[in-house]
Amino acid sequence: MSVEIAVLADIHSNYVALERCVEFALKRGIRQFLFLGDYVGEFAWPERTMELLREYDASYDCLFIRGNKEDYWLGYRDGGERGWKEYGSTTGALYYAYHRLEDRDLAFFEGLPVSRRLEYGNLPPLLACHGSPGNVKGQLCLSDEETKNALLAAGANCVLHGHSHIQGKTVYDGRIALNPGSVGLALKAEGKAQFAILHGETDGFREELISLDYDRERVIRELCESGLAERAPYWCLVTEYLLRGRGGETDIGHADVLFRAMELCRQKNGSCIWPDIPEACWEQAAWELLPDLKGMICIK
Repeated sequence: MSVEIAVLADIHSNYVALERCVEFALKRGIRQFLFLGDYVGEFAWPERTMELLREYDASYDCLFIRGNKEDYWLGYRDGGERGWKEYGSTTGALYYAYHRLEDRDLAFFEGLPVSRRLEYGNLPPLLACHGSPGNVKGQLCLSDEETKNALLAAGANCVLHGHSHIQGKTVYDGRIALNPGSVGLALKAEGKAQFAILHGETDGFREELISLDYDRERVIRELCESGLAERAPYWCLVTEYLLRGRGGETDIGHADVLFRAMELCRQKNGSCIWPDIPEACWEQAAWELLPDLKGMICIK
């Protein structure tokens, strides 16, 4: 049975990168797409990402998995998330994304499975998830016990997952955990968009890991033009930093700057309760952790 599947994760509203990845796959003759969650957030115009996903779903064979971002939007709708502010680096991007979603988007997210077993003829079964099977925030990392336990319990030879934004493959006891990388904001990727192609062969699936350049300057400009950089200045600064490939082989990202900002908040105020983190703490954390911020346009 001939099967080729494009596996894409962690788009985070980067519709420009999404279009680039899908166009690449289509030129290779691929018409099956597996999306592993975290569709919007962080980038401008999330409605454009959702429109593209609807177009792809109508035109090709698409499967979708729920990510932790989808849980955020549903939780906010249902009253479980509170304290988001329109302006501020901690929650400005969340507020912006949520208030550009439509009811049909939230209904779509609500209907998505957390994980899904996939079978293609006589080929070994696959298990698709976002973080780890049964946990959208799970982390499947190299040489990690959670990874080993998840692989042993998966009931499939290969677990496809995202969430960490780091492209790579873990092999344990003949089982594979494969992360296609992030379409929208991959770490350790020099700003490129990443995804994977699975090629079904006689003895199983062979993965092809893809990294693509695209119009990142356009994406950065739109952070400003959309007003998102004004709403979440230091969050967008980290985004721009990673898009420009300044992070190199390190995996310093939003979470690292956030945790450092919270630590500074505790040092200055005696306590820090998310999401009440002063912008001054974000500023100090960004300049401490990100070594080269010259030429950034997201914050003056």
